[in-house]
Amino acid sequence: MASYLVRRLLLMIPTLFGILLLNFVIVQAAPGGPIDQMMARFEGLSSGASTGLEGGGGDSVGGSGAQRLQGINDELREALNKEYGFDQPAWQRFAVMLKNYASFDLGESLFRGRPVIDLIIDRLPVSISLGLWTTLLVYLISIPLGIRKALRHGSAFDVWSSGVVVVGYAIPGFLFAILMIVVFAGGSYLNWFPLRGLTSTNFDQLSLLDKIQDYFWHIALPVVASAVGSFATLTMLTKNSFLDEIHKQYAMTARSKGASEQRVLYGHVFRNAMLIIIAGMPAALIGIFFTGSLLIEVIFSLDGLGLLGFEAVMQRDYPLIFGTLYLYTLMGLLLKLLSDLTYVWVDPRIDFESREA
Repeated sequence: MASYLVRRLLLMIPTLFGILLLNFVIVQAAPGGPIDQMMARFEGLSSGASTGLEGGGGDSVGGSGAQRLQGINDELREALNKEYGFDQPAWQRFAVMLKNYASFDLGESLFRGRPVIDLIIDRLPVSISLGLWTTLLVYLISIPLGIRKALRHGSAFDVWSSGVVVVGYAIPGFLFAILMIVVFAGGSYLNWFPLRGLTSTNFDQLSLLDKIQDYFWHIALPVVASAVGSFATLTMLTKNSFLDEIHKQYAMTARSKGASEQRVLYGHVFRNAMLIIIAGMPAALIGIFFTGSLLIEVIFSLDGLGLLGFEAVMQRDYPLIFGTLYLYTLMGLLLKLLSDLTYVWVDPRIDFESREA
């Protein structure tokens, strides 16, 4: 197992390199880089100043003012390219980025004036809170529900519960979030939950118990909205996995030897049926923690990683884009490795090292 871990960790290096290189090429090819964004802001201010000059000095003054502003813009663009290193070839900038990333130096945001790692650390608690409680809620409901559906396959309970989870899966998370705001957050009907934020404005002045209540009061609607689309996949996956295992020979042998149904189900079937669920856990965690939380964070004004990444893309903030991408990829690879190790822990018969040999 030690040699397998070493090989997997070493394999992460070319994987990270390939993902960063591919995204670097795509982002560089996209129109409207960070310098263009900066110049657009400056030219917007400059046009206002130019309009003021034209209004007060006639055509000749306006024409010469516009020419001076154009000259200033060209000089400023050249200075900005040199300051941020965009006057260097793309391959050289990519090599410098890789060298810095090797020591977890993610650079400084172009538009926020702060180190990327500090921005990520500031936003991380919000995304972790949303992702952690969403994942916990989904697994606590979906796995028992899937087992129950497998045991009562074909019954009325199985039919109507399948309809409920499929309808929930068909409704987009952001649409369900808007619906919950309209119904429960003072939109048109009830005003039971707050509309935005993770805590109240007076959170620091509350007692410990009141802080806990305030936190769960704020996060209740975002968690439910984020989790609703994840129930169907995990529930049906659990049901089908248990159905497949319940009718296998080892389960029938255990029953013939006098083992109770509970012993067969949770002592034999459960560990085998959970393998496929464990295999999909890394992708589920990444999706819930990061990808799936973007619109939820925007709708409920939660200042998390999803919103940070979206703003970075819109502003063409290259250090922030590549820094978050680097950490996302690294976390995904580590979660995948953790999934393989959990495989071995759940089922000792699995030996990845001997398979690779």
